Amino acid sequence: MTEPTASSPTTPEDTQDSAATKHAVATGQNSAGLLAAQASHAAAKQEKPRGLWGDAWHDLLRRPMFLIASAIILVLLAMVAFPQLFTSVDPNHSDLLKSREGPSAEAWFGYDLQGRDIFARAVHGARASITVGLLATLGTVLIGSVVGILSGYYGGWVDNLLSRLSEIFLGLPFVLGAIVILTTFNSPDEIPSGTRVIMQVVISIAVLSWPIAMRIMRSAAISAKQQDYVKAARALGAKPSRVILRHMLPNCLAPVLVYATIALGGFIGAEATLSYLGLGLKFPVVSWGVMISDSREFIQASPHLLLFPAGFLVMTVLAFVMLGDAVRDALDPKQK
Repeated sequence: MTEPTASSPTTPEDTQDSAATKHAVATGQNSAGLLAAQASHAAAKQEKPRGLWGDAWHDLLRRPMFLIASAIILVLLAMVAFPQLFTSVDPNHSDLLKSREGPSAEAWFGYDLQGRDIFARAVHGARASITVGLLATLGTVLIGSVVGILSGYYGGWVDNLLSRLSEIFLGLPFVLGAIVILTTFNSPDEIPSGTRVIMQVVISIAVLSWPIAMRIMRSAAISAKQQDYVKAARALGAKPSRVILRHMLPNCLAPVLVYATIALGGFIGAEATLSYLGLGLKFPVVSWGVMISDSREFIQASPHLLLFPAGFLVMTVLAFVMLGDAVRDALDPKQK
């Protein structure tokens, strides 16, 4: 028979070592569990579904057309805010001895009829042209959005009345309507101040263009009014103002925003058209439309008078149209 093995006595040091070992193991497990939980939380946070605007922004950052258009627009906005960063020449300084001189190292774009630096005038002209486009777009969207969302929400006779009113303005030819408005408020021999003529052009564009924004907002409002969250808010007794501002408006902005982005470029072109016809911005305001208007009698003899301001205008309009197309594709669920 084998003799039983005698167990060795347990000392206090062994007990402490065993407890320390168990504590270390438990601590390691807790640390590993904590790290795993943090990693799982981070992954869940990353995989959290984005909203419409967040998803659209994430999609826009992957579109080269959006990035190129944004870069061009940022440069133009820098010209508007800080023209001295691009040129130190006074845009109204004239030297008749340099009249209609071509591009050179001294003046990259040459000189106009009055001997003024075309590059300096093109840089400073960005402020008036883009300001008119921004203010006209803001006015158009505000008027059209207010009328459109009220028409879509209330319906009935309110919708019929506002829709017929918009059709009246929509039926007016833009150039003819602008001629009537601008000639009514200005006499032929009067030279209005720069601020006054800018506001007149902005009001003319906004008054003649709001029906398109109204129709877009009306369509979006009619669709949003049929959603369950709007019906629930109305059933709970929410006031119309709260339903419109809190529930409908945030979900109706996307199509109007797309229109505004594209229309901004069109309104800059509209300002140039009115200035070319002698109805828009005038001296002493410096704008691309004014520069194009001044060059119309010398296009064949001195094409650089037209080429450079027209190039700035085309590039700006194209940038805003590209931006609007990219925003439309990002916000349109059918494009996903």
